[in-house]
Amino acid sequence: MIDFVMPQLGADMTVGKLVAWRKRVGDSVQRGDIIAEVDTDKGVIDVEVFADGVLERYLVEPGATAAVGTPLAQIRESSVPIPAMATSPPPAVAPGEPTAPPVTGPTTGTPGRLAISPSARRLARELGVDPAQMMGTGPGGAITREDVERAATISPPQAPADAPARMRRAIAVAMSRANRDIPHYYLSTTIDVRRALSWLEKENALRPVADRMLYGALLLKAVALALRQYPEFNGFWADGRPQPSDRIHLGVAVSLRQGGLIAPALHDADRLSVGELMCALRDLVERARTGALRGSELSDPTITVTNLGERGVETVFGVIYPPQLALVGFGRIVERPWVVNGQVAATPTINASLAGDHRASDGHRGARLLAAVERLMQEPEKL
Repeated sequence: MIDFVMPQLGADMTVGKLVAWRKRVGDSVQRGDIIAEVDTDKGVIDVEVFADGVLERYLVEPGATAAVGTPLAQIRESSVPIPAMATSPPPAVAPGEPTAPPVTGPTTGTPGRLAISPSARRLARELGVDPAQMMGTGPGGAITREDVERAATISPPQAPADAPARMRRAIAVAMSRANRDIPHYYLSTTIDVRRALSWLEKENALRPVADRMLYGALLLKAVALALRQYPEFNGFWADGRPQPSDRIHLGVAVSLRQGGLIAPALHDADRLSVGELMCALRDLVERARTGALRGSELSDPTITVTNLGERGVETVFGVIYPPQLALVGFGRIVERPWVVNGQVAATPTINASLAGDHRASDGHRGARLLAAVERLMQEPEKL
């Protein structure tokens, strides 16, 4: 039997709220099927199952809040037969009748009294989170300020109107932790994008309007290919050491209409053509803004790429999203005096920046990563 557990849909997620089951007891499921909806500070997320089998029973009812890693349901592997004596599947627990209670706060200390420090209680009020829904990590299970900070990044909003403010507070908590714990260094360079834009114009002339590409897709593909050469920027800091990923999942920063930011993953971006990457990007942005993302798209990013060019910014110096190891930023296209074939000419350029984690890399390697992105942009036909 396989446990389907509450997934971690972000580095700081500690709890989530089960909104609904998308599969019924007795249904067959395959890896990648949507099995449940989970509410987070980023919205309601579709969560996939990562095993083939049959949904055997629910363990948690919709509406319950559970810690990351808590079993929510059981899945019987397809290869495991139903016992011969059984004339029907084992009784399933219908929604509203969970076999496991919702996760609540610690029960140590005085009965009926929550074990939480005064400062943590004040912070919980400021961030709008319920301490009763947290698991404390302090002495005797007491809830600490750090527990409150973690919960603030995932606890569902008390009301839809409060969602933008809740997301903003959650972002602030995560970025405060990133600035505190990650030794950042920053680099930037200016890239001549004349050839890239010329190639893009010719390529788009051959495509229907709906299939035309934006130069942002070229930038994403260049970053993905550069990461193949410098894998120390692609991965996570975990267990006290850098852990490079063998797959390149670009987290693309998307501004939401109701306010706030989210950075879901473009999976295996280095393996997609520029056209495929453009289609995937359009789909990802649309689903991010309509609340239709999948859980893996929030938990999988191995690096974040942010492009504020459309907002008029020339240079971006971002903050690394933990536990990732780097962030690449791009600004808007600007015409600058540039030496071309020995003569000064007005040339379209773009500023590229890198925020790196000094525990995993250094400025020398970071400079080479940006140089690789620049070289790749000079041969757009090869991307």
